Formats: sequence, structure tokens, C-alpha cells
Amino acid sequence: MRRYSVTTFGCQMNAHDSERIKGMLESLGLGEAVAPDDADVLVFNTCTIREKPDTKLAAYLGEAAARKRRHPDLVVAVGGCYAEAQREQIFERYPFVDVAFGPGSIPHLGDWIEAGGHAVPQGRFGSHKTFAATLPMHRERRFSAWVQVSMGCNSVCSYCIVPAVRGREQSRRPGEIVAEVEALAREGVREITLLGQNVNSWGRDLAPEIRTEFGELLRACDKVEGIERIRFTSPHPKDFRAPVIAAISECDAVCEHLHLPLQSGSSRILKAMRRTYTRPRYLRLVEALRDAIPDLALGTDIIVGFPGETEADFQETLEVVEEVGYDTAFTFVYSPRSGTEAASMPDQVSEDVKRDRMERLVGVVQRTAAARNAARVGRVEEVLVEGPSRTDASLLRGRTRRNTTVNFSGVSDPGELASVVIEGSTSTTLRGRELSLVPA
Repeated sequence: MRRYSVTTFGCQMNAHDSERIKGMLESLGLGEAVAPDDADVLVFNTCTIREKPDTKLAAYLGEAAARKRRHPDLVVAVGGCYAEAQREQIFERYPFVDVAFGPGSIPHLGDWIEAGGHAVPQGRFGSHKTFAATLPMHRERRFSAWVQVSMGCNSVCSYCIVPAVRGREQSRRPGEIVAEVEALAREGVREITLLGQNVNSWGRDLAPEIRTEFGELLRACDKVEGIERIRFTSPHPKDFRAPVIAAISECDAVCEHLHLPLQSGSSRILKAMRRTYTRPRYLRLVEALRDAIPDLALGTDIIVGFPGETEADFQETLEVVEEVGYDTAFTFVYSPRSGTEAASMPDQVSEDVKRDRMERLVGVVQRTAAARNAARVGRVEEVLVEGPSRTDASLLRGRTRRNTTVNFSGVSDPGELASVVIEGSTSTTLRGRELSLVPA
């Protein structure tokens, strides 16, 4: 049996796409390799929203080129957003690549890689206008699953290339989504994450007779028997409306966890980013969310060094981080992307200034997150067990409803819900002991 390896860069949507890629390759008769060096088919599912993934991909492809010189029958495929952005240029830069395909072309992959992983033609891009939910899927965990609710994005953020590579927003029909959730529940899935580039604008492009809004979709999924946790990502603050807040508050399965991208705490920079909200509007939304969901955990994305960002603008970002008190934050140094408005803006910030601001931002984020995690010590948390701890094989690892990783002593199996007494914390994790192991 020939074997494949899929390397994934970027967001949860890419991770979900990789599940479909793996499922399709297995339907062609390939098995998954233990390590990339053992694979006969190498697939790189790429991200291009920032420069770092591009650089990392180049290193991986350099290793793949060396392997292909030694083993000419090795198949090398590059998929995802970088492939869609570069298209035919991929073959000019990396002539050893056999197949390149964008996010909308995954359903065609089986046409381009024949059964057994042989006879691959060079090239091939295609378009696919329907959702890939009917494709075979290889899930990493039997008890949790991603469910795609939309593809593409209608926002025009000045720094973002996603709309160019994933297209305009298309909402999946509600009946199809709920049917997939019901099927997953029958398979033993306990936790689902609804995925879209902007999940809370879902439904607005549907035909009038089936048009609805994201809050109603949350309620419909909450009614599916067997689904005990519902998450979603990523929402845009501009589209976060009261019915969605009410659904989070009132639906038992919807978790008390929300990723709410900030990007900048300066209204002036937010305007330049074309985010269409201001700092006060964002803070009002946070207040409304925390009023409705008192134990809410908030995560965010923040960009440092956007063109024109002054020290005063950066200080406003630090102020928002302090005021909101995020539980988690993904922090990024601004990276110009060709074809975006921001790439040609004046007053680009120097790399030295970006690095200095990033260090200061990370310090504040870690301090506020550490304080919020420390406040959980002494509580009993419901933890969905995922497997052994990555740092200590004698411990288990899982996540709370608030999406915090917990390393703990316990006896529960992956997929089970364990009650864990929290005994310690860091800025990113909790540690504890399963309640059944705590002396009376």
C-alpha cells in the first residue's frame, strides 16, 4: 500500500479541509504514513495570510525536492490558500510539484491523483461551488468534529487576502448543516465546532424562503441529542447581534467560550484596517456578552505594527487588553500581503519597532491570562478528555467548556467528560486531579 502525509498550515478551516483531503486519499486506497519521510504522496495544505507560513512552506518544499531527486515517483501536491494565490507560479518556483489546488478544488483531488496515488498530471486548478460535506473525511478525534457552515468572506479588511483566495461568502443551507450534526451525533461525536470565515453573518445570502440567522442555527444544533458542546469560529464583531448573544446564553450545549478578534485597540487604525467598528463599539459588545454570559472566556486576535500605527495607537491596544482581560490571544506582527490595500499604504512600521511592541503586548497578554487562570484554582471544571498530556505521559489532557487546556491525574478515557479539581495554573493551562481520585 502506498502511503500519504498531509502537512497543514494555518486556521481551523484549513485543518477541516485537511480532514477532507485525508478522507479522499484514503478513498483512493492510500494509507496514512507514520512520518512524512515514509510517504509516497506528500500534501501541503497551505496558508498565506501572513509571511511566516510562506517561509515555512518553502523549507518543507526544499526537503520534498531533495526526496524527489532520490525517489522520482514521489508525488508532491500543494493545496490551500497559498496555492490559490500563486496558481501557475507554483510550478515556476517549484517545478517538482505535481499538483496544486486551491480550497475550492478539494473535491477534484481524486480526479488528479489516481487510485493508488499514481499517474499524476502536473497542474490542475478547478472551481467548486458546492460544499464538500459529502466528501469522505478522516477525523483525528472520534468524539469531536468541525462542521462547515459557510465558505468565503464578504468583508474587505485592508490587510487580508482571504476573500481573494476563498471567494465571496456562501452560506450552507440550514437543513444540510443540522443533518450533518445529527449524523455526527449518531457516530458518537459529543462536541462540534461550527466553522466559517465569518460565522455570524451566516444565512444572510440564502433564498428568502429558508433565510435565517446564526442564532437560530445555534438553537437548532443545541436540540440535537448527543451533542453536549457547541463552539463556533470565527465571528466578526461588526455582525455580532443580540439574537446570537441570547442563543449563547440560553442554549445548554453552547460553550462559555468565544473568539472575538480585536486586531487593534485604536479606532483610527481599525478604520484603516476597514474593520467597520470602533474601540467603543467593541467594548460595548464585550460588556453585553459578559452581562449575558457571566463566566465567558474571551480569546482574540491582535495585529502589531499595522501601517501608520503610532506608539499612541499601540498604547490604546494595550489598554483594551487590560480592560477586557482576555483568556487567550493570538498576536501577530503585521505582514504585507501582495494584492491587499495595506501592502501599499504609507508609513510602514519598521521591523525593530514591531518586535518591540510585540514583546510588550505578549507580556500584558500573558499577565492578564495568568490572572484569569489563577482565579479558576479550587474550582471543579468539566473536562472533555482528549488523550495523554503532551508534556507528561502519566497525565491526561482535556479542555474545559471555556476551552482551557487542563493536564490532570485521572482515569477517564478520551471522549469522556471528567470532573476535575483545579490545583494550579499557568498563563495558558490548568492542572488538577480528577474528582474520583481526590481523597474524601
